[in-house]
Amino acid sequence: MNQEKEQKTLAGTQASGAVLTTRQGHPVHNNQSMRTLGNRGPAVLENYQFLEKIAHFDRERVPERVVHARGAGAHGYFEAYGTVGNEPISKYTRAKLFQQPGKQTPLFVRFSTVIHGGHSPETLRDPRGFAVKFYTEDGVWDLVGNNLKVFFIRDAIKFPDFIHALKPDPVHNRQDGGRVMDFFSNSPEVLHMITWLFSPWGIPANYRQMQGSGVNTYKWVNAEGEAVLVKYHWEPLAGVKNLTQAEANAIQATNFNHATQDLYDAIAAGNYPQWELCVQIMSDDAHPELDFDPLDDTKIWPRDLFPWYPIGKMTLDRNPANYFAEVEQSAFGPGVLVDGLDFSDDKMLIGRTFSYSDTQRYRVGPNYLQLPINAARNHVATNQRDGSMTFRVDQAVGANPHVNYEPSSLNGLVEAPRTHVPYEPSYAAAKVVQQSIDRTNNFQQAGERYRSFEEWERVELVNNLAATLIEAREDIQQKMLGYFYEADADYGRRVEAALAVKKQGA
Repeated sequence: MNQEKEQKTLAGTQASGAVLTTRQGHPVHNNQSMRTLGNRGPAVLENYQFLEKIAHFDRERVPERVVHARGAGAHGYFEAYGTVGNEPISKYTRAKLFQQPGKQTPLFVRFSTVIHGGHSPETLRDPRGFAVKFYTEDGVWDLVGNNLKVFFIRDAIKFPDFIHALKPDPVHNRQDGGRVMDFFSNSPEVLHMITWLFSPWGIPANYRQMQGSGVNTYKWVNAEGEAVLVKYHWEPLAGVKNLTQAEANAIQATNFNHATQDLYDAIAAGNYPQWELCVQIMSDDAHPELDFDPLDDTKIWPRDLFPWYPIGKMTLDRNPANYFAEVEQSAFGPGVLVDGLDFSDDKMLIGRTFSYSDTQRYRVGPNYLQLPINAARNHVATNQRDGSMTFRVDQAVGANPHVNYEPSSLNGLVEAPRTHVPYEPSYAAAKVVQQSIDRTNNFQQAGERYRSFEEWERVELVNNLAATLIEAREDIQQKMLGYFYEADADYGRRVEAALAVKKQGA
C-alpha cells in the first residue's frame, strides 16, 4: 500500500515538473549518496551527478565587486510627468521615456554600501549606492549614483588611491582611520563630502527612506540638437530618515541585514517604496558667475539658483525571485545612456564610464549583457560574437548569419538612420595634464553644510570625526583641523576640542 502511494506521489510530482534533474535534464533518483564500491567506499570516478554538482558548487561565487559589494534590489517602474516645471520636457530632452504624462518604463534598482564587503553590516558609516536600470524602448539607461549629492574627489585618476585608502590595510587587513585621514589631509576637495559622511547622513536608516543622486553632471539634448546641463535627484516619498552612531550600533548588535530585510519585507507586504525623480537644469557653459565649476562633483548646485523640478515617480513593487541572478549579477554603467541623454565633461563621469562596465566584464563575464537582468528589452543586433558564457547570437531576423562585420554588401547589419539633429559640442583648448578645474573652492560649501545642520547633527558630526581623527598621526590631525577651520571657525574649534578630549582619554 505504501509503495503504491509513493508511486502515485512521484507520478504527481513528475506531472507538476518539480522532479529534481541534472543540468542536462536527467532525473536524479538519489541525491543523498554517491556511487561507491560497497557501502563504505571508495567512491568511483563515474559519479557524474556528484562531479557536476560539486564542480558547479565550487564556482557559485563570482568575484566580489571592488566597491558596492553589499547590495539589495527590487523591480518596479517609472511613471513620467511629461513636464519640467510648467514646460513640456521636450523643450530640453528628446528622451522618449520622459515625454508622455503617465508613460511607464520598467526598471530595476540596486542599493548598496560602497567600501565594505559583501556580508558587511548595513549599519556601517559609508556612502550608499543608488543605481537604477531603466528598460526603455530605446534600450537600457543606467542612472548610477549615491545617496549623498557630492563625491570625495573630482578627477578619476585619483579613484584607485581613494578606494585603497578606505579599504583594509594591505599588511594587517584592518581598516585604519589613520590611513583614511592621511589621504583626506592631502586631498582638500574631500571636505564637503566628509562633512556629509560623518554626520548622521552617513548612515541612512534604511533604503526606502534614503535620498539618491546622480552625483555627476549630465546633459540633456532636445530634438534640435541643443543641450543643457542636468543633475538628477531621487526624493523618497516616505521621507528621509538617518541614524546616529549610537542607533546604528544598537541595530548592528541584533541585525546586520536590517536594510535588506526592511526593503524586502515592505515590498512583500504591499508597502511599495516610491521616489520622485527631480532634475536641476543649467545652460551648457562654464558659468563664470559661480564660485565653483558646475562640472565639479564635490559641489552642490544651490537650489535657490537651480530649482529641483519633478519629472516622474518610481515605484518598487516586486522583489527578486533569486538574489544572485538578479541583484548580484545586475551590472550598471554610468555610460549607458539613451538618445536624448548625453555626457558632460565631468572628469569623474568619464572615468566611471569606462571603469564600471569594464569591471562587469571581468566580474560576470564578457556576455553579461545577455543575462536577463541586464538585457535590453527592445531590438538588439550586434556583430559581437563568442566569449565566455555566450548563450545566444545577437542576430537580426533576415540578416545574413555568415556576416559578423560592417560595412558589408552581403545583407549584414547596417547603421541606424539618424532621426534627430546630432549634438556636436565644439572645443578650443590645449591638451593638458593639470588640475581639473580652476575654481576649486574646497571649503565654502563644506562650511555652508556645517552651518545648515541642526545642533544635534553638528554634535554627531564632530564626535564621529574626532573618533576617526584620533587614529591619525599628529601632523595629519593638524592638517585636517586647518581644513575644518577654513570651512567654519566653529567647525574647527569643536573638532579640535573633541579631539583633545579623545587624547586625554587615550
